[in-house]
Amino acid sequence: MKTIARLMIVGALVFGFGQFGYAQMSPPAAPAAPAPKAPAMPAAPAMPKVKKAPMSAEAKECSAKADAQGLHGKARKEFREKCKKG
Repeated sequence: MKTIARLMIVGALVFGFGQFGYAQMSPPAAPAAPAPKAPAMPAAPAMPKVKKAPMSAEAKECSAKADAQGLHGKARKEFREKCKKG
C-alpha cells in the first residue's frame, strides 16, 4: 500500500513540474537566416540495365501450353520446367 501511495505522489510531482515547464516556455525565436547550401554531390553513374536473354523456341512453346491449360504461379513454373526438360 505504501508503494502505491509513493508512486502516486511521485507521479503527481513529475506531472506538476512537467506542466510548470511548459507554462514558463517563451515562444520560439524567429528562424535564423538559412544555412548555406553544401556543394552539390556529383550524380552517381547510372547502372547499365541487364538485358534478358531472349526466350528459346522451346520455352515459348512451353509457355503457350501453360497458357492453354490456364496455369498460374507455382503450377505454371513446375509445368514449364518439366516441359523444357522433355
